[in-house]
Amino acid sequence: MLRGMVRLSLAFLFVGNLMAQFVAADFVVPPALKTKNYKLAPLGPELVKQDYDAYMSSIAHLQKTFTDGTWPNDKVTMADAVKDLEGEAALIKARKAFNYAVLTLDGKRELGCVYIGPSKVAGQDAQVRMWVTKAEFDKGFETQLRTEIKAWIAESWAFKNVGWPRKTQ
Repeated sequence: MLRGMVRLSLAFLFVGNLMAQFVAADFVVPPALKTKNYKLAPLGPELVKQDYDAYMSSIAHLQKTFTDGTWPNDKVTMADAVKDLEGEAALIKARKAFNYAVLTLDGKRELGCVYIGPSKVAGQDAQVRMWVTKAEFDKGFETQLRTEIKAWIAESWAFKNVGWPRKTQ
């Protein structure tokens, strides 16, 4: 059993029914967003160090602003993190959710994550959740990221009604 609650468990809490494909088989997933300040990369095991470092640097912040207070925690190990990102990659491959690391342009540091998946709310065809590290939150990056991700979703994805739940406003 994993010593820390992994983010894969969060996917089931936040993005609803992941049993079926989230998008049609013929839907062409848009290329990941790249801006002058950051880029998105699909979450997978190759990003484990950046991802682990990012969320472990912001435990209290993420427990307050993103989760129910159980993730991340100081019991999450690197082995847990690898299993977590293997799960994230499997969700993407199965087209059940599309989850991205928000990275510096050189890919060396993760600033946060963006999760695109099905919604449990009637009338919504997708839900987007996101988090940024405490350091990036303090710089106001969450507001910039949310604005740019909303534009990317509206322009590049085939969703008509997207939910943007937030734990804190």
